[in-house]
Amino acid sequence: MEHVGVNLVVESPLHVWGHLGASLIKKASSGNSSLKFAAGHTSYSDTENIYAPVLCLEQALRDSFRLFPNFVAGRILLLSCDFRISPTQFYENGAESTPSPPPPSSVDAPAPLPYTINAPAPPLKLQFPPPSSQTSRADPNVVVVVIISVSVICFLVLISVCITFIILRLRRGQKLQYSKSSKQSTHGLFTSEDPDEIKNVESLQFDFRIIEAATDNFANENKLGEGGFGSVYKGKLAEGREIAVKRLAVNSGQGGIEFKNEVLLVAKLQHKNLVRLLGFCLEGRERLLIYEFVPNASLDLYIFDAGKSAHLDWATRYKIIAGVARGLLYLHEDSRLTIIHRDLKASNILLDEGMNPKIADFGMARLFLVNQTKGTTYRIAGTRGYMAPEYVVHGTFSVKSDVYSFGVLLLEIISGRRNSILYRFGNTKTDLISYAWENWKKGTASVMIDQSLVVTGPTNEILRCIHIGLLCVQAKETDRPTMASVTLMLSSQYHCLPFPSEPSSLVRSSLPTSEISTDSGESSGAKRLETGTCNMTNEIVEEETYVNDTSATLVESR
Repeated sequence: MEHVGVNLVVESPLHVWGHLGASLIKKASSGNSSLKFAAGHTSYSDTENIYAPVLCLEQALRDSFRLFPNFVAGRILLLSCDFRISPTQFYENGAESTPSPPPPSSVDAPAPLPYTINAPAPPLKLQFPPPSSQTSRADPNVVVVVIISVSVICFLVLISVCITFIILRLRRGQKLQYSKSSKQSTHGLFTSEDPDEIKNVESLQFDFRIIEAATDNFANENKLGEGGFGSVYKGKLAEGREIAVKRLAVNSGQGGIEFKNEVLLVAKLQHKNLVRLLGFCLEGRERLLIYEFVPNASLDLYIFDAGKSAHLDWATRYKIIAGVARGLLYLHEDSRLTIIHRDLKASNILLDEGMNPKIADFGMARLFLVNQTKGTTYRIAGTRGYMAPEYVVHGTFSVKSDVYSFGVLLLEIISGRRNSILYRFGNTKTDLISYAWENWKKGTASVMIDQSLVVTGPTNEILRCIHIGLLCVQAKETDRPTMASVTLMLSSQYHCLPFPSEPSSLVRSSLPTSEISTDSGESSGAKRLETGTCNMTNEIVEEETYVNDTSATLVESR
């Protein structure tokens, strides 16, 4: 027998009412109509009765079934019949008829009880409580308010979704346009047949908005300095890394060629005495170069300042000289490229927290091909006082051009004086190189030494460095040593030094005493080179130039 559902609690023994249920099911299932019904009752105590109707739709199961004790009121739902038991009568009296005799006794059958078996009766009339008088009906006003509210909310949600979608599309379009324009400008400037080179360049490109945020929109308080090509700012990236940003001026002399050189060359160079280029940025007319941050700024701020130069002892100055020499040697010989810096000067030497030098600003640098030893240009660019004579006059440059610039820098570090200042030697005005040469010949080279080093510095070692500096600034480039030889001379005190030949004199003429610097250094009457006249090979060459500490472009030369 299969029970569809049972919810029955019985408080009488099974034998009291079991035969009543079985007899009613049997009676109801034997009917001819499709709706088979029977009802009856019995009593199992003096005061308690059992009332049970049975309604079968098709064929009832005639097998025995299990009922559970503790009955109060319940309903058994069989597979085909609906069987309800209650201690009270819940149907009309006409539904019952004379009961049929009990079935024959058996071992398992309970003793027969007196009860009435109903014959087929009219359909059961169930009584339900009348419906409540306060039937809930929807208020038309409430319905209208709900409909309007839901409509407004849906409309607002739809508008919000549309606006968000439009904003995202616009931002995506701007991003794609910026990326496309940046790549076009990058490809336009960095044209190369080598796809790896273009890929490497693009990997170094920064988003302008990132650099703008890192420098606080290029705030004045973050400005580290300003030169002929633009300003340098300190910045801090989101991950906390400090950077130095060189923002090229729109009208600066450093154009696309110099910008390209610096990116392509410095990105390939890795040396502790070379400043590290982290990347660049191109957007519209903005051109930015991003370097590692070097906290102690440039060398010129120390050696040409009377207060700060006193804190540069000889050990520190010698470390700077040797570090710059190693950096140049790497550029000339030790890297896989041969690079001529062409603008080596004190302001392009940066100092880290340990006062270690780093060569910077490769905008003027040139890359030599394999087995190439010289280059020629009609566009003379560099800083007056640091350029080799063959470069100024003929436009030729080589590794010996950098050696000449290094010699000038070495003499400036030792003396604490600028090469662009006129100094008195007898009744003539002369530059620092000629001044050093004349005192060398007379045996008075010690007057070249910075006053802060006279007492504390080893005089013999300092004089040896002056000797090396004069070897580097000799007039003939073939007479100048290579940077490999220079590093050897600096590292070995026992290396025999040749006697230097006379350097080319850029300025040498009569000058009133009031306009000449004294031997003690730069005086208030010191006159900077402002004429642009070079006396070389007995020819006078008029040139348009800027004579200061920034790079200069000489428009015409021979």
